[in-house]
Amino acid sequence: MSTRAAIRYAKATLNLAKTDNSEAAVYKDMQLIETTIQGSNDLKVLLNSPIIKLSDKVNALEAVFGKQINNYSLGLIKLLATNKRLNILEVVASDYQIIFDHLKSIEIAKVITAVPITPAVEKQVIAKVKELTGSKTVLTNEVNPDIIGGFILRVGDLQYDASLAKNLRELERSFDDSHYEAKI
Repeated sequence: MSTRAAIRYAKATLNLAKTDNSEAAVYKDMQLIETTIQGSNDLKVLLNSPIIKLSDKVNALEAVFGKQINNYSLGLIKLLATNKRLNILEVVASDYQIIFDHLKSIEIAKVITAVPITPAVEKQVIAKVKELTGSKTVLTNEVNPDIIGGFILRVGDLQYDASLAKNLRELERSFDDSHYEAKI
């Protein structure tokens, strides 16, 4: 969940990175940081623990990310530690990506399918979203077997649900409505 503090840190980091055109490199760092924290329960506990010393947290983060990240990203980690805000590192990384995408006019499209989509279908979806929005598009695919078949496409605030599960729910509702009308 985004906070005003996280947004401010993300904007400040982006503005610093823009001074020498490092914003794309920092974007990749923020993706790495966010996915690493999301994938590691131990790292989440470390960042949120009031018992572990800040210096130990910074040392752990430097050991995890080490030479993989840009100096601006490393500076962000140290600044958050200095201000006792390391617990919002994941949110700052997420906010940075959102702000960067907005700055570069990149739309994030999410397609939910019952099975992973093929690269050919991915290209078609990206082309269609670009045609509709006029923006460059990055596509993420979430696999959810509960939709049975078809797809759900989300772009920004818009959602198009062409899933088999939705069609079955609508069919069930129409049977319920017609059954109710037949009894009256």
